[in-house]
Amino acid sequence: MTEVTEDAVFRDEDWYGEEFVERRFVRCSFHEVDLTEAVTRGAVFEQCVFGNVRFNASHHTDSAFLRCSFTRCNLFEAEFTGCKLVGSTFTESVLRPLRVVGGDWSFVGLNGADLRRASFDGVRMREVDLNGADCTGAALVNVDLSGAHLAKAKFGKSDLRGSDLTAFVPGELELAGAVIDDAQAIVIAQTLGLIVR
Repeated sequence: MTEVTEDAVFRDEDWYGEEFVERRFVRCSFHEVDLTEAVTRGAVFEQCVFGNVRFNASHHTDSAFLRCSFTRCNLFEAEFTGCKLVGSTFTESVLRPLRVVGGDWSFVGLNGADLRRASFDGVRMREVDLNGADCTGAALVNVDLSGAHLAKAKFGKSDLRGSDLTAFVPGELELAGAVIDDAQAIVIAQTLGLIVR
């Protein structure tokens, strides 16, 4: 049986290294909570609020953070594997170096986020909000970025190989030194109105 916690408020809790396995939190609030090196497996956080929460070096596997808000949180060296963060938002949070493998980050709000040298591999990020985000030197490999919002985003020296770049408008983004593959080069050329033969 999955343990379900609803509408609870957690404040100043020390959960350093705690494990959350197949637990569910709904509409809960977490403030000044220490989740450093915490582990979640199959856990679900739905419509939860995280404020000043420390996720440093935490590991999350097959967990879900659905429509959650993260404000002034620290995710230094946090790892997400096969997780769903659909509809969640990050504001004034430390997100580097962040590592994400697989999972669904569609509709996630990362407006203005500092994602330099962050790593996203095989992640679904449809219609993600990366407006003003700094992804310099980041790896976004085999990522579905279709419909992404990218105004004034920076991708200089980033690795974009295998990703869907149909939302990229070259003249409006910083792309100097970014690495792409042959198929993506054709997509970019077509975006510029060029004919590839």
